[in-house]
Amino acid sequence: MKLFKSRKTYYRYNPNTLSYERVYPTHKDRLYGLLRHLSTGVLFGAATFLAIMYLIDSPMESQLRKENKLLQTQYEVLSLRLNDALDVLEDLQQRDENLYRAIFQAESIPESVRKSGFGGTNRYEHLMQLSNPELVVATSRRMDMLRKQLYVQSNSLEELITIGKSQEERSKCIPAIQPISNKDLTRTASGYGMRIDPIYRVPRFHTGMDFSAKTGTEIYATGDGVVTYAAWKQGYGNCLVINHGYGYETLYGHMSKYRARVGQKVKRGQVIGEVGNTGKSTGPHLHYEVMVRGKYDNPARYYFMDLTPEEYDRMIQIADNHGQVMD
Repeated sequence: MKLFKSRKTYYRYNPNTLSYERVYPTHKDRLYGLLRHLSTGVLFGAATFLAIMYLIDSPMESQLRKENKLLQTQYEVLSLRLNDALDVLEDLQQRDENLYRAIFQAESIPESVRKSGFGGTNRYEHLMQLSNPELVVATSRRMDMLRKQLYVQSNSLEELITIGKSQEERSKCIPAIQPISNKDLTRTASGYGMRIDPIYRVPRFHTGMDFSAKTGTEIYATGDGVVTYAAWKQGYGNCLVINHGYGYETLYGHMSKYRARVGQKVKRGQVIGEVGNTGKSTGPHLHYEVMVRGKYDNPARYYFMDLTPEEYDRMIQIADNHGQVMD
Protein backbone atom coordinates (compact mmCIF):
# COMPACT_ATOMS: atom_id res chain seq x y z
CA MET A 1 0.00 0.00 0.00
CA LYS A 2 1.11 3.54 -0.68
CA LEU A 3 0.72 6.65 1.44
CA PHE A 4 -0.45 9.75 -0.28
CA LYS A 5 0.19 13.08 1.37
CA SER A 6 -1.92 16.14 0.72
CA ARG A 7 -0.53 19.08 2.54
CA LYS A 8 -0.36 17.72 6.12
CA THR A 9 -3.12 15.10 5.62
CA TYR A 10 -2.00 11.53 4.89
CA TYR A 11 -3.96 8.99 2.78
CA ARG A 12 -3.34 5.31 2.02
CA TYR A 13 -4.64 3.59 -1.11
CA ASN A 14 -6.77 0.53 -0.41
CA PRO A 15 -6.62 -1.92 -3.32
CA ASN A 16 -9.63 -3.79 -2.03
CA THR A 17 -11.95 -0.83 -2.14
CA LEU A 18 -9.98 0.87 -4.87
CA SER A 19 -10.09 4.12 -2.93
CA TYR A 20 -7.89 6.34 -0.75
CA GLU A 21 -8.45 6.14 2.96
CA ARG A 22 -7.32 8.87 5.34
CA VAL A 23 -4.52 7.87 7.76
CA TYR A 24 -3.93 9.57 11.03
CA PRO A 25 -0.15 9.39 11.90
CA THR A 26 0.93 8.64 15.45
CA HIS A 27 3.00 10.96 17.62
CA LYS A 28 6.01 8.72 16.93
CA ASP A 29 5.57 9.15 13.20
CA ARG A 30 5.25 12.91 13.60
CA LEU A 31 8.39 13.04 15.82
CA TYR A 32 10.38 10.94 13.34
CA GLY A 33 9.41 13.22 10.51
CA LEU A 34 10.32 16.29 12.52
CA LEU A 35 13.76 14.84 13.41
CA ARG A 36 14.36 13.88 9.80
CA HIS A 37 13.68 17.39 8.62
CA LEU A 38 15.80 18.88 11.39
CA SER A 39 18.74 16.55 10.56
CA THR A 40 18.53 17.43 6.91
CA GLY A 41 18.53 21.12 7.76
CA VAL A 42 21.45 20.80 10.18
CA LEU A 43 23.56 18.85 7.68
CA PHE A 44 22.79 21.31 4.94
CA GLY A 45 23.64 24.23 7.21
CA ALA A 46 26.92 22.61 8.34
CA ALA A 47 27.94 21.89 4.76
CA THR A 48 27.13 25.47 3.76
CA PHE A 49 29.11 26.82 6.76
CA LEU A 50 32.15 24.69 5.97
CA ALA A 51 32.05 25.66 2.31
CA ILE A 52 31.92 29.34 3.22
CA MET A 53 34.68 28.98 5.84
CA TYR A 54 37.14 27.10 3.60
CA LEU A 55 36.30 28.51 0.20
CA ILE A 56 35.53 32.11 0.97
CA ASP A 57 37.92 34.23 3.09
CA SER A 58 36.61 36.59 5.66
CA PRO A 59 37.85 40.20 5.45
CA MET A 60 40.23 39.54 8.36
CA GLU A 61 41.53 36.31 6.81
CA SER A 62 42.00 38.04 3.47
CA GLN A 63 43.99 40.80 5.17
CA LEU A 64 46.13 38.26 7.08
CA ARG A 65 46.81 36.34 3.88
CA LYS A 66 48.03 39.52 2.19
CA GLU A 67 50.22 40.36 5.18
CA ASN A 68 51.73 36.86 5.22
CA LYS A 69 52.54 37.10 1.50
CA LEU A 70 54.14 40.51 2.07
CA LEU A 71 56.19 39.13 4.99
CA GLN A 72 57.39 36.23 2.86
CA THR A 73 58.46 38.63 0.12
CA GLN A 74 60.31 40.76 2.66
CA TYR A 75 62.07 37.66 4.04
CA GLU A 76 63.17 36.73 0.53
CA VAL A 77 64.55 40.23 -0.06
CA LEU A 78 66.27 40.17 3.35
CA SER A 79 67.81 36.80 2.53
CA LEU A 80 69.27 38.19 -0.72
CA ARG A 81 70.64 41.25 1.08
CA LEU A 82 72.21 39.01 3.74
CA ASN A 83 73.94 37.04 1.00
CA ASP A 84 75.34 40.30 -0.41
CA ALA A 85 76.47 41.40 3.06
CA LEU A 86 78.20 38.07 3.65
CA ASP A 87 80.01 38.38 0.31
CA VAL A 88 81.24 41.87 1.25
CA LEU A 89 82.32 40.61 4.68
CA GLU A 90 84.19 37.70 3.12
CA ASP A 91 86.08 40.12 0.87
CA LEU A 92 86.97 42.20 3.95
CA GLN A 93 88.14 39.06 5.75
CA GLN A 94 90.39 38.17 2.82
CA ARG A 95 91.90 41.66 2.84
CA ASP A 96 92.34 41.51 6.60
CA GLU A 97 94.07 38.13 6.46
CA ASN A 98 96.20 38.49 3.34
CA LEU A 99 96.93 42.23 3.32
CA TYR A 100 96.50 44.03 6.62
CA ARG A 101 97.82 41.20 8.80
CA ALA A 102 100.61 40.52 6.34
CA ILE A 103 101.71 44.17 6.46
CA PHE A 104 101.76 44.23 10.25
CA GLN A 105 102.95 40.60 10.41
CA ALA A 106 100.14 39.88 12.84
CA GLU A 107 99.19 36.34 13.73
CA SER A 108 96.62 34.79 11.41
CA ILE A 109 93.03 34.22 12.56
CA PRO A 110 92.08 30.56 11.92
CA GLU A 111 89.25 29.94 9.48
CA SER A 112 87.49 27.89 12.17
CA VAL A 113 87.28 31.05 14.30
CA ARG A 114 86.22 33.38 11.49
CA LYS A 115 83.52 31.04 10.16
CA SER A 116 82.47 29.33 13.39
CA GLY A 117 78.74 28.66 13.69
CA PHE A 118 76.33 28.42 16.56
CA GLY A 119 75.96 25.27 18.60
CA GLY A 120 72.74 23.44 19.31
CA THR A 121 70.43 21.76 16.82
CA ASN A 122 67.33 23.16 18.54
CA ARG A 123 68.34 26.81 18.21
CA TYR A 124 65.72 27.46 15.54
CA GLU A 125 63.17 24.86 16.58
CA HIS A 126 60.67 27.51 17.68
CA LEU A 127 60.63 28.86 14.11
CA MET A 128 59.58 25.53 12.59
CA GLN A 129 55.93 26.22 13.48
CA LEU A 130 55.71 29.22 11.14
CA SER A 131 54.05 29.11 7.75
CA ASN A 132 57.34 29.10 5.78
CA PRO A 133 59.89 27.70 8.27
CA GLU A 134 62.66 26.82 5.78
CA LEU A 135 63.01 30.41 4.54
CA VAL A 136 62.74 31.91 8.03
CA VAL A 137 65.27 29.48 9.55
CA ALA A 138 67.74 29.92 6.67
CA THR A 139 67.49 33.72 6.95
CA SER A 140 67.86 33.63 10.74
CA ARG A 141 70.90 31.37 10.45
CA ARG A 142 72.59 33.72 7.97
CA MET A 143 71.77 36.70 10.20
CA ASP A 144 73.41 34.98 13.18
CA MET A 145 76.41 34.04 11.03
CA LEU A 146 76.80 37.63 9.84
CA ARG A 147 76.58 38.94 13.40
CA LYS A 148 79.19 36.47 14.68
CA GLN A 149 81.62 37.13 11.82
CA LEU A 150 81.20 40.89 12.22
CA TYR A 151 82.13 40.52 15.89
CA VAL A 152 85.30 38.57 15.01
CA GLN A 153 86.21 41.06 12.26
CA SER A 154 85.63 44.02 14.58
CA ASN A 155 88.01 42.53 17.15
CA SER A 156 90.54 41.88 14.40
CA LEU A 157 90.46 45.51 13.27
CA GLU A 158 90.80 46.68 16.87
CA GLU A 159 93.88 44.48 17.19
CA LEU A 160 95.37 45.89 13.98
CA ILE A 161 94.70 49.45 15.17
CA THR A 162 96.57 48.67 18.39
CA ILE A 163 99.44 47.15 16.41
CA GLY A 164 99.47 50.18 14.11
CA LYS A 165 99.73 52.58 17.06
CA SER A 166 102.72 50.64 18.39
CA GLN A 167 104.28 50.24 14.94
CA GLU A 168 107.09 52.72 15.66
CA GLU A 169 108.21 50.76 18.71
CA ARG A 170 107.61 47.49 16.91
CA SER A 171 109.73 48.56 13.94
CA LYS A 172 112.70 49.00 16.28
CA CYS A 173 112.37 45.42 17.48
CA ILE A 174 111.97 43.61 14.16
CA PRO A 175 115.32 42.07 13.10
CA ALA A 176 116.08 44.21 10.06
CA ILE A 177 119.85 44.32 9.50
CA GLN A 178 122.66 41.84 8.91
CA PRO A 179 124.27 40.52 12.11
CA ILE A 180 127.73 41.21 10.64
CA SER A 181 128.67 44.49 9.02
CA ASN A 182 129.97 42.97 5.83
CA LYS A 183 128.78 44.25 2.48
CA ASP A 184 130.91 41.72 0.60
CA LEU A 185 128.17 39.12 0.32
CA THR A 186 130.41 36.60 -1.45
CA ARG A 187 131.36 35.65 2.07
CA THR A 188 127.83 34.40 2.82
CA ALA A 189 128.56 30.72 3.31
CA SER A 190 125.21 28.96 3.42
CA GLY A 191 121.60 30.03 3.14
CA TYR A 192 118.24 28.95 4.49
CA GLY A 193 116.70 25.69 3.24
CA MET A 194 117.59 22.11 2.34
CA ARG A 195 121.29 21.30 1.87
CA ILE A 196 123.84 18.55 2.43
CA ASP A 197 125.04 18.57 6.03
CA PRO A 198 128.83 19.20 6.00
CA ILE A 199 129.45 16.81 8.90
CA TYR A 200 126.98 13.95 8.34
CA ARG A 201 126.83 14.30 4.53
CA VAL A 202 123.04 13.78 4.42
CA PRO A 203 120.26 16.17 3.30
CA ARG A 204 119.10 18.36 6.18
CA PHE A 205 117.11 21.55 6.52
CA HIS A 206 119.32 24.50 7.38
CA THR A 207 117.26 26.69 9.71
CA GLY A 208 119.37 29.83 9.39
CA MET A 209 122.06 31.60 7.38
CA ASP A 210 125.84 31.37 7.77
CA PHE A 211 128.24 34.32 7.44
CA SER A 212 131.92 33.40 7.17
CA ALA A 213 134.23 35.91 8.87
CA LYS A 214 137.46 36.01 10.82
CA THR A 215 137.42 34.97 14.46
CA GLY A 216 136.75 38.02 16.59
CA THR A 217 134.62 39.84 13.99
CA GLU A 218 131.92 41.81 15.84
CA ILE A 219 128.35 40.52 15.81
CA TYR A 220 125.47 43.00 16.01
CA ALA A 221 121.96 42.67 17.42
CA THR A 222 119.60 42.90 14.46
CA GLY A 223 116.78 44.49 16.48
CA ASP A 224 115.95 45.84 19.93
CA GLY A 225 115.25 43.18 22.52
CA VAL A 226 116.33 41.32 25.64
CA VAL A 227 119.01 38.60 25.80
CA THR A 228 117.31 35.42 27.03
CA TYR A 229 120.13 32.89 26.48
CA ALA A 230 123.92 33.13 26.45
CA ALA A 231 125.57 29.77 26.96
CA TRP A 232 126.79 26.65 25.23
CA LYS A 233 124.13 24.94 23.10
CA GLN A 234 124.51 21.53 21.49
CA GLY A 235 125.46 21.95 17.83
CA TYR A 236 125.62 25.74 18.08
CA GLY A 237 128.58 26.04 20.44
CA ASN A 238 128.58 29.39 22.21
CA CYS A 239 125.08 30.63 21.46
CA LEU A 240 123.12 33.79 22.23
CA VAL A 241 119.36 34.32 21.82
CA ILE A 242 117.52 37.65 21.80
CA ASN A 243 113.78 37.99 22.36
CA HIS A 244 112.63 41.03 20.39
CA GLY A 245 108.99 40.85 21.43
CA TYR A 246 106.05 40.81 19.00
CA GLY A 247 106.77 37.11 18.39
CA TYR A 248 110.35 37.59 17.10
CA GLU A 249 113.51 35.86 18.31
CA THR A 250 117.02 35.69 16.82
CA LEU A 251 119.80 33.18 17.48
CA TYR A 252 123.55 33.71 17.02
CA GLY A 253 125.73 30.58 17.05
CA HIS A 254 129.40 29.43 17.04
CA MET A 255 130.51 32.62 18.83
CA SER A 256 134.00 32.94 20.30
CA LYS A 257 133.04 35.56 22.88
CA TYR A 258 129.90 37.05 24.47
CA ARG A 259 129.55 40.82 24.68
CA ALA A 260 126.08 40.73 26.30
CA ARG A 261 124.56 38.82 29.21
CA VAL A 262 121.19 37.21 29.96
CA GLY A 263 118.57 39.79 30.92
CA GLN A 264 120.40 42.66 29.25
CA LYS A 265 118.41 44.99 26.98
CA VAL A 266 120.13 45.56 23.65
CA LYS A 267 119.55 47.93 20.75
CA ARG A 268 119.72 47.25 17.02
CA GLY A 269 123.34 47.57 15.93
CA GLN A 270 124.76 46.97 19.41
CA VAL A 271 127.69 44.54 19.58
CA ILE A 272 126.61 41.37 21.37
CA GLY A 273 129.51 39.01 20.62
CA GLU A 274 132.32 37.92 18.32
CA VAL A 275 132.54 35.39 15.50
CA GLY A 276 134.09 32.04 16.43
CA ASN A 277 134.38 28.39 15.47
CA THR A 278 132.70 26.66 18.43
CA GLY A 279 130.27 23.75 18.29
CA LYS A 280 129.54 21.79 15.09
CA SER A 281 131.50 24.01 12.71
CA THR A 282 134.05 23.56 9.93
CA GLY A 283 135.47 27.09 10.08
CA PRO A 284 135.04 30.54 11.68
CA HIS A 285 131.55 31.88 10.89
CA LEU A 286 128.29 33.06 12.42
CA HIS A 287 125.16 30.93 12.23
CA TYR A 288 122.15 33.28 12.37
CA GLU A 289 118.47 32.30 12.78
CA VAL A 290 115.19 34.22 12.85
CA MET A 291 112.13 32.74 14.56
CA VAL A 292 108.63 34.19 14.25
CA ARG A 293 106.11 32.95 16.82
CA GLY A 294 108.22 29.87 17.43
CA LYS A 295 108.72 28.96 13.76
CA TYR A 296 111.87 29.35 11.69
CA ASP A 297 111.84 31.98 8.97
CA ASN A 298 114.31 32.87 6.23
CA PRO A 299 116.71 35.50 7.68
CA ALA A 300 117.24 36.92 4.19
CA ARG A 301 113.77 38.44 4.40
CA TYR A 302 114.85 40.76 7.21
CA TYR A 303 117.77 42.74 5.77
CA PHE A 304 115.65 45.50 4.24
CA MET A 305 117.22 48.23 6.41
CA ASP A 306 120.79 47.23 5.61
CA LEU A 307 120.85 46.58 1.86
CA THR A 308 119.93 48.34 -1.34
CA PRO A 309 117.56 46.44 -3.68
CA GLU A 310 120.51 45.48 -5.87
CA GLU A 311 122.55 44.26 -2.90
CA TYR A 312 119.53 42.36 -1.61
CA ASP A 313 119.04 40.54 -4.93
CA ARG A 314 122.73 39.70 -5.02
CA MET A 315 122.65 38.42 -1.45
CA ILE A 316 119.63 36.20 -2.22
CA GLN A 317 121.45 34.64 -5.17
CA ILE A 318 124.58 33.96 -3.13
CA ALA A 319 122.64 32.70 -0.12
CA ASP A 320 120.54 30.26 -2.13
CA ASN A 321 122.49 27.33 -0.64
CA HIS A 322 125.21 27.55 -3.24
CA GLY A 323 127.92 29.05 -1.08
CA GLN A 324 130.48 27.29 1.05
CA VAL A 325 128.81 25.07 3.66
CA MET A 326 130.10 25.85 7.14
CA ASP A 327 127.81 23.93 9.52
